[in-house]
Amino acid sequence: MNRAQMRTSAFAAVAVLAGSVLAACGSGSGSTGGGTTGGGSGAVQNAKVAFLMPDLASTRYELADKPLFEAKMKQLCPTCQVIYQNADSDAAKQQQQANSALAQGVKAIVLDPVDSAAAATIVKTAQSQQVAVIAYDRPIPATPADYYISFDNEKIGSMIAQSLVDHLKKENAKGGILQVNGSPTDAAAGLIKKGIHSAVDPSGFKLLAEYDTPDWQPEKAQTWVSGQITQFKDQIAGVVAANDGTGGGSIAAFKAAGVKVPPVTGNDAELAAAQRIIAGDQYNTISKPIKIVAEASANVAWEFMQGKKPAGKATLYNTPSELFVPTVVTKENIKEVLFDSGIMKAAEACAGEYAKGCGELGIK
Repeated sequence: MNRAQMRTSAFAAVAVLAGSVLAACGSGSGSTGGGTTGGGSGAVQNAKVAFLMPDLASTRYELADKPLFEAKMKQLCPTCQVIYQNADSDAAKQQQQANSALAQGVKAIVLDPVDSAAAATIVKTAQSQQVAVIAYDRPIPATPADYYISFDNEKIGSMIAQSLVDHLKKENAKGGILQVNGSPTDAAAGLIKKGIHSAVDPSGFKLLAEYDTPDWQPEKAQTWVSGQITQFKDQIAGVVAANDGTGGGSIAAFKAAGVKVPPVTGNDAELAAAQRIIAGDQYNTISKPIKIVAEASANVAWEFMQGKKPAGKATLYNTPSELFVPTVVTKENIKEVLFDSGIMKAAEACAGEYAKGCGELGIK
């Protein structure tokens, strides 16, 4: 080979190497930074992400979580596709939905499990296919997901219970407390339950009875509370219910029995709960703006989809986590927290029988 040929060959080798480096830079995470849409290969930009929710007993999943997550994903990746499914309280159905999502080639799964123990199988299957699982709202203790995003559930339990205890003491209430927990298959319900006990047990009020509500069903909570009304009658000073659905069921039980409704807690700040607080039927709820967790999970899912590994701001069940702090809502601050903030609209909450109560609270 003469000198000219050698120079030509060397130039070609350098060109091939440079091309390889450029190709490598254009693949992988392909992002110009978290939350941007300009980077990424076509494969990432056209990726699919699964958003698998647990039940229809809570109206929030269809009305808030789904549209908020989809909107944020569209902002992050306009060409990405969200595969949404709701398991309607059926763990086996959720497993099938996860398998279907994996078969469709999703790059990440955001999972709010029906059954926190059974969801371990979903995590293992997804991770074996290099698909990240972001546990949403409810943790998966047995097998760590890749990330966990939620409000602090133990804190929620302690906050709603302490709020009730403080109110009962202020009112010099006599009697004991009923505790209506969430689903026994939901690890988040277990954390809320633990938080409730941390406030109720040392309160000086007797815990009359407690119940783990299957699938968070309001009707089952109502049936159980009805039995307790028959047994304890006017001994019930208050009810700590773990969410707005079970709180609503508890209130319905007292109304059906034709007796005065004691202070009842809730959690989720659903529209119906806000209306019950305005009307004086429910004592408190928890404002945990779904927009916060929905958008945070979309951000984390997008990072995983790009091949990144986001760091947690906390650790729970050996899982990198981000846990947000909620706000207790009562009549005293409902206007400021839910309406002045724009979380809820007066036009939706104050119609018909609730107009008078809204007027008294200055909600308009």
